[in-house]
Amino acid sequence: MGFLLLLIILIILFIRHQRLLSLRARLMREALRNHDFTFRLPTTLLFPGERDLQNTLNEMGSEINRLLARSEVESWRRLTRVLTHEIMNSVAPIQSITQAYIASPMVKGTPLEEGIKAIYDTSLSLATFVDSYRKLTQLQPADIQPVDLQQFVTSIPALYPDIQWHISLNTPTSAKTDLGMLRQVMTNIIKNAIEAEAHSVDIRLAQCSANDNLQEEDTTLQLLVSNDGQAIAAEVAREIFIPFFTTKKKGQGIGLAIARQMMMACGGNLWLANTPVAGYHTTFVMEVAG
Repeated sequence: MGFLLLLIILIILFIRHQRLLSLRARLMREALRNHDFTFRLPTTLLFPGERDLQNTLNEMGSEINRLLARSEVESWRRLTRVLTHEIMNSVAPIQSITQAYIASPMVKGTPLEEGIKAIYDTSLSLATFVDSYRKLTQLQPADIQPVDLQQFVTSIPALYPDIQWHISLNTPTSAKTDLGMLRQVMTNIIKNAIEAEAHSVDIRLAQCSANDNLQEEDTTLQLLVSNDGQAIAAEVAREIFIPFFTTKKKGQGIGLAIARQMMMACGGNLWLANTPVAGYHTTFVMEVAG
């Protein structure tokens, strides 16, 4: 009788465990269907082999997200390189010819002078505008060095004294990245938050990547940078890292595109979290090598 009771309990536990695994599979399938490659499922209540498999799947999602972002960035870099080259090839002769006509005695003081000068000024503005996009294709190689993230993060509030800060990095945490690029990315995110009328910014360290069996050098760290400014609409969120896309009246649409390139040059990534940190409207995830 006791053996039968034990057998029934084991069967019930087995069925419940299988349902748990089925639920995990459905959640991961749904995440993939929604192109959410940053999904992470907990490894509690799993057997050692299942835990290793779940860790691997968690890492696979992050790696897919990183590869897709890198492919997208490289595609935009190629397109931008071609566009800027072709536009500059067309604008340069216009500038040269109109400048020569403006200096000609045959044009000076005539009704033609104002029109030709307008053409020259417009071509000059276009050349300056296009030249700014060359930054997308001329990023300098990253200088990877150990960086104390706690020291880095705690230095940021002094630059923006009007913002209310909440920082949750209480212990020194070392990352391998380019400090200058990391600062530029952080500055860009905070600047965008201020322009979105944010009054409060939260910076915290999320859980590290990591399969429990990975070596320390294979881990990644995720800084969550959140703000209470105007939320980013879903239709806009899909476009914010695309070069030339902007919702600002005077924006050029290269800030976040360059920021993501910088993070990738450092061996990390940058993306907008699907779900913001509780109490905030927007959360960006800055991933760096640990």
